[in-house]
Amino acid sequence: MGQSHHRTSGGEAASGNLEVAWNMDTEFNGANLNTGARTRAGWRAGYLLASFGIYMVDQSSKAWAVRTLRFGDDRAIVRNFLDFVYTENRGIAFGQLQESGTFGRWFFVVLAIAAAIAVLYYFVRTPRNDDRVLGACALLLAGIAGNLTDRVRLGYVIDFIVLHAGSWHWPTFNVADASISIGALLLAYDLLFERNKKRVVSGQLSVASDAASEDITNH
Repeated sequence: MGQSHHRTSGGEAASGNLEVAWNMDTEFNGANLNTGARTRAGWRAGYLLASFGIYMVDQSSKAWAVRTLRFGDDRAIVRNFLDFVYTENRGIAFGQLQESGTFGRWFFVVLAIAAAIAVLYYFVRTPRNDDRVLGACALLLAGIAGNLTDRVRLGYVIDFIVLHAGSWHWPTFNVADASISIGALLLAYDLLFERNKKRVVSGQLSVASDAASEDITNH
């Protein structure tokens, strides 16, 4: 009876140790998950903060353009290459679709809101380690918000940056347009090149795995 009682006590002790070890492992994994979630949220908040900074630069530069350039006081920043010239753009980016009227104004507002929601959704769904796409989304959000603010508040977008060389002139734009363009280029690069590279690497790994399996089978 004494031996049986001793074995039972030993079994209960072992079971208790396993339970303690299980609880510690669960708590450790839970802590790691919480830390990882906070880290990912922190990085995304950093990108959104950078996006807000670009938005503020855009709005501040437009306020400066209104005060300084609005009444014909154009500035030649780099002779025969870069000028600052005040322009009111009632169309889309780079001065297109100017004769859109009131309907066009609110159509572009709705379109911009839809685009911002889509970019924000893509931003949230993008993995933390994909910095190129996260940066592209931040740039797109800043640019969309910058021009959307102008269109809702004023009915038009303020443009003032002019690039030219000889008789060639790039359409007048602003900081928000530049932010949208860079963000779109980064996304296009990722979609066209990086995704193809990932598919090639995945295919190579699949071929290597098949070859290794066949070699094991033969042996």
